[in-house]
Amino acid sequence: MKVSDVMTTRVVKVDMDDRLTVVKEILDSAPFRHLLVIEDEELQGVISDRDLLRCLSPFIGTDAESVRDTKTIDQRAHQVMTRSPITVNSDTLIREALLLMLEHTIGCLPIVDEGEIVGIFTLHDGLRALLDN
Repeated sequence: MKVSDVMTTRVVKVDMDDRLTVVKEILDSAPFRHLLVIEDEELQGVISDRDLLRCLSPFIGTDAESVRDTKTIDQRAHQVMTRSPITVNSDTLIREALLLMLEHTIGCLPIVDEGEIVGIFTLHDGLRALLDN
């Protein structure tokens, strides 16, 4: 079975210069945990919900919020993203993709065919595929 059989094709992307307020708003309202960061329609990086938690002050939106806390959410996507993410193409076998993810301790693989982003494969997708077989 290939990643194309189970990958998510509706991929949400943000621009390199989007502020983390945009990233947080998307991740807070969506059922997924990874956003692809693009520039000129080319993949530049990935931001996960964990990346966001790691760089934001826990005091954002509370009574204890200070100017210093606010500055953490004013950062740009390119400042916190994982650069040059590992990618695979849609013909990659699920087993190979999962082994790659385990080897590099990552939660997703952008799927790129001939330079075009066609989907995203996550650990959740891989687990679902294994359970369905």
